[in-house]
Amino acid sequence: MARVPFPDIRTLALRAAALGFAALAASSAAALLAEASTQDGLHGWDVVRTALIFITTAWLAWGAAGAFVGLPPRRRRAERPPLLLPQPPTVVLVPVCNEDPVTTFARIAAMDGSIRAAGLTVDIAVLSDTRDDIAAARERDAFARLLAETGGAGRLFYRRRNDNRGRKAGNIEEFIRTSGAAYRFAVILDADSLMEGETIRQLIARMQADPKLGLLQTLPKIIGAHSLFGRAMQFSAAFHAPVFARGLARMQGATGPFWGHNAIVRVNAFAESCGLPALSGPPPFGGHIYSHDYVEAALLARAGWKVELDETIGGSFEEGPDNILAHARRDRRWCQGNLQHARLLSTPGLAPWSRFVFVQGIFAYVAPLFWGAFLVASIAATVTAPPPDYFPEPYQLFPVFPSDRTKEIITLAIGIVGLLLLPKLAILWSAGRSGRAQGFGGRARATGSVLTEIVLSSLLAPLMLMYQSRAVLQVLSGRDGGWPANQRGEGRLSPGQGLVAGFWILAAGVLSLAVVRMIAPELTVWLLPICLPMMAAPLLIWATSHPLAQTLFTVPEETDPSPVIRAFHRWHARWTTSSTETFDAVA
Repeated sequence: MARVPFPDIRTLALRAAALGFAALAASSAAALLAEASTQDGLHGWDVVRTALIFITTAWLAWGAAGAFVGLPPRRRRAERPPLLLPQPPTVVLVPVCNEDPVTTFARIAAMDGSIRAAGLTVDIAVLSDTRDDIAAARERDAFARLLAETGGAGRLFYRRRNDNRGRKAGNIEEFIRTSGAAYRFAVILDADSLMEGETIRQLIARMQADPKLGLLQTLPKIIGAHSLFGRAMQFSAAFHAPVFARGLARMQGATGPFWGHNAIVRVNAFAESCGLPALSGPPPFGGHIYSHDYVEAALLARAGWKVELDETIGGSFEEGPDNILAHARRDRRWCQGNLQHARLLSTPGLAPWSRFVFVQGIFAYVAPLFWGAFLVASIAATVTAPPPDYFPEPYQLFPVFPSDRTKEIITLAIGIVGLLLLPKLAILWSAGRSGRAQGFGGRARATGSVLTEIVLSSLLAPLMLMYQSRAVLQVLSGRDGGWPANQRGEGRLSPGQGLVAGFWILAAGVLSLAVVRMIAPELTVWLLPICLPMMAAPLLIWATSHPLAQTLFTVPEETDPSPVIRAFHRWHARWTTSSTETFDAVA
């Protein structure tokens, strides 16, 4: 077995600094809470919540550290290596499953044109896992039209497999086993991905320049969002994500991430390293591996291949969910996949950082349970604490905490909120100073978008906490979430749909606030920022699914769309119009 890539001194130093920052922040939070708790004596529940605040603050601080590490811009942009001729055989893989064929093949037509304009000879293979025969027939018809209108015979391919084992990972694995020997590199996309031909040219050149590079991951930008929720995510991905991704790239080094799409792989490295066995036992912890991308990145690193992320590579796009329900469905699948990684932590030969990445992915979903446990422990600590007979008279009128304890709790709250807000405010300051804010409508509009996104994410955070907590509990109870088909393009929800989807969260918020008001009234005011959004869950789910004008959350891809985005819209409009005319004529 080849040696796992060893991180350089700079990468090790950044990892140590980030871990040190997280440990310092967590220790400070725990010390503040412990000091506040000892005002009336330290009790068992105080010990529990002090431990919980250490864990949860460490998680928040680790995320903030990633942003701070990524905040300094690159000292100089590395020169792009030239494409060496003859061009190595390359294929673009587009796995699909029950997708809208007009939209899917319009994207492929746009990418095919962009690839040819870049002077490349690249095949595109559509790998279908669609199980419905009628939907598959529509795919075949759309593919026939694609071939006819692009002259793509010999470079555009479509294959529908009958055995859907392994889902997307199994689909790609089957292609590599049967046809991979014909190619040196493969660009892996999702059905909603778009990529410029020049971007593919850069990826091929980078792989040529470094024979040890097994996988190169781009940072795809979200496009096509219309709703308040979708546009907020789209803005955050364009404005904040490059900084977080740069921090991630600096800390992970050659043991980087794979997000399952919008990346290029060396076919022989992938074939030799990334075979995924089915895990023993039934789902959700057994069966095929859901979050296969993280595992494949770890297996490449184990075999001695470098896996890198480069957030500076442009021309890489994807779509995102346009409402909270679509996001929650996708997140449920990711939750099951990440928790599945607990069974892989002891896999022989993995790089230590790969195991750490698995732990991070697991904790990303169990963290809400720790926050919930902290709230329960805080209520229990208040209920079981001795009666405070030393309150000054004013505090008896509005009981929150004794004055000394209040100062400690407020300081703690400010520190936790600061870990969430400071990275985003620092990114805003940096963008204004560097001129990057101009692409987001100018400094004033970018500032308004960031502040609005902070408010919106604060309102939605309790809802996300509830959805993630439910997903974790479902997985731990043995409930398999399956692999539901993506609902592309769904956006606006009715008030009734919002009520049905959010009533259980509303009920939980009302019940929580009533119980706390009954047994620990002094904590009521502190729970309002959590319980009030929960009580408004149906309204928030409904309202955030509605379209939002482009005056807020402006992103560069709207004011100056990439050529491949414009080409996709032309193809899609043309095919959609002609399909409607054909339907009307038949009717």
